[in-house]
Amino acid sequence: MNMSTISKMRKQLQRGFTLVELLIVVIILAILAAVVVPQFANTTQDANVAALDSNLANVRSALDLYAQQHNGTYPGSVAATGGTCAGTTGTGVLNSEDALLDQLAFYTNAAGQACSSRSDGLGNANAFPFGPYLKKRELPLNPITGVRTLVIVSAGDLNMTATDTDGWMYDTVTGKFIANDTAQDPNGRAFSTH
Repeated sequence: MNMSTISKMRKQLQRGFTLVELLIVVIILAILAAVVVPQFANTTQDANVAALDSNLANVRSALDLYAQQHNGTYPGSVAATGGTCAGTTGTGVLNSEDALLDQLAFYTNAAGQACSSRSDGLGNANAFPFGPYLKKRELPLNPITGVRTLVIVSAGDLNMTATDTDGWMYDTVTGKFIANDTAQDPNGRAFSTH
């Protein structure tokens, strides 16, 4: 090859893209973005629904285990106060969030009295033999609403319906624990029915 041919080839190789070629690339990228971005949004919502189901299952398991060890009585349906305790005693009164949390996060006796220690401080090292059922003394966040507020009722109605105040709803008589949210998931099912 002569120098003139090499010089022409270099000029052709250095030539940039035309405006039409750039517009085609931008349009292709926009179409790909329009297809991919909604998929990420659905993935996030699906993850939140899965987290909701997981949180509900964990709390419901803790409630059921408590009821099995306390002759069918669910936490919160009796006061967590009373009794001699070597540690911190429960403070929750009947049908209160504090009673529920004390009875799930502390050790308890058959009467539902809660204590941070198994011992009563009077020589009985196993005065509070049950629990704890939750690692922390707080409910998990509702991943759909982002709050952990709790509405407690004692209606004894298995068909309890959400009041839509976000967070959770709990019946101390039946042990029913639901997401307090009537909005619908991607499948058209109310979050409160999960």
